[in-house]
Amino acid sequence: MSARFNTLQDWLDWQETLHPTEIELGLERVAAVFKRMHSSHVFPCPVITLAGTNGKGSSLRMLESTYLADGYRVGAYSSPHLLRYNERIRVNGEEVTDEEIAAAFERIDAARAEISLTYFEFGTLAALDIFMLPSLDVVLLEVGLGGRLDAVNIIDADVALLTAIGLDHTEWLGHDREAIGFEKAGILRRGHPVVCSDADVPRSIIQHAANLGSPLHCLGKEFDFEIKPDGWCWHLHAGKMRDLPHPCLRGVHQYRNAAGVMMVLECLQARLPVSAAAMRSGLLDACLPGRFQAVTQLLAGQTAATVSWIYDVAHNPDSMLQLANMLATAEPPGRTRAVLGMLADKDSVSALKHIHSYIDDWYVISLDTPRSEKPEKLKDIILGLGATSVSLQTSAADAWTVLEKSAQAGDRIVVFGSFYTVSEVMAVAQTHGQRI
Repeated sequence: MSARFNTLQDWLDWQETLHPTEIELGLERVAAVFKRMHSSHVFPCPVITLAGTNGKGSSLRMLESTYLADGYRVGAYSSPHLLRYNERIRVNGEEVTDEEIAAAFERIDAARAEISLTYFEFGTLAALDIFMLPSLDVVLLEVGLGGRLDAVNIIDADVALLTAIGLDHTEWLGHDREAIGFEKAGILRRGHPVVCSDADVPRSIIQHAANLGSPLHCLGKEFDFEIKPDGWCWHLHAGKMRDLPHPCLRGVHQYRNAAGVMMVLECLQARLPVSAAAMRSGLLDACLPGRFQAVTQLLAGQTAATVSWIYDVAHNPDSMLQLANMLATAEPPGRTRAVLGMLADKDSVSALKHIHSYIDDWYVISLDTPRSEKPEKLKDIILGLGATSVSLQTSAADAWTVLEKSAQAGDRIVVFGSFYTVSEVMAVAQTHGQRI
């Protein structure tokens, strides 16, 4: 039978129209398809599954970088992507090719028969299928939404890492940290260790770990960290200590993420020994686009005058607080301008309260998705918080055009509010020669 489509983009366009809803939580359909493709859901190597409201992407990248530094063969799955779908699936630090993903989609399509799958479920199955092919030493899986009913959870985790727990996707996961924590804790497996890099662990996670007999390692209890001028110190409360360099990823929250990563490495040290040198290299080399990513660009027609672009996927109250804290650490010589777009299902009022005082000029855009919040609503919220300079832009391209004319030397332009916002502005920036 010939392939349904010839290109990866054709497959992706089709997947977006295939299922009646964009999100449908549940494991039955995706598990059934995977069972038709592979006789076992068990990988021959350790699996680390990551869930959390914020920090799981950064934590996964630190784990990936560290294991690669010690020569291990690593499969890593994360979402969403910013510029290329291939960013989601990496083997040994390299994005898999269009052809490899399309071939996996073809195998999935043949196996699923009458079973309908979402766009995300197709991607998850493709990653798992690809990771079954090479001989890997460790597989890293990032949950897309929640944990308990996320497609990633058809695979048993040898170690579960729960990052910061906050309020997001409340219509799916619940309206408080206890309910959300319970959904995240769904990735735990009986008797297998769980690491939590949130110092305020919801009781629902503690109780679920106890019910499963899963050893629980919590930040501030079983392990902790201390930031120093020349690096930071990670230590177990049992006495083990490591002096480490500052992470490449910036912000106090990244030390919390890194501390959780160190604990995961410790949990698997007997099966996957990691050297101190690899731990240091892993932290120094782990970079992730869209996490306070700074790009310096010359002003049009200038040879020395520059503006600083900062891309950050902050999109909920906790992550915007982290972004605000980062902006507060270094005030630019010029003005701080913001390109903002958000999804309609986000708590934009609570999120923007954290950051509005650090922005001088706002450029609010409509995102290229039906889920986009109306720019007019965001403008009203920002004005209500006391802002005086707020303009509406039709798209990321329009915002770029306006900023290209109005930005002055020493200005800082912060792009945030959603993965979509960062993705769309980055795409425009690349067409104008910005090196992302």
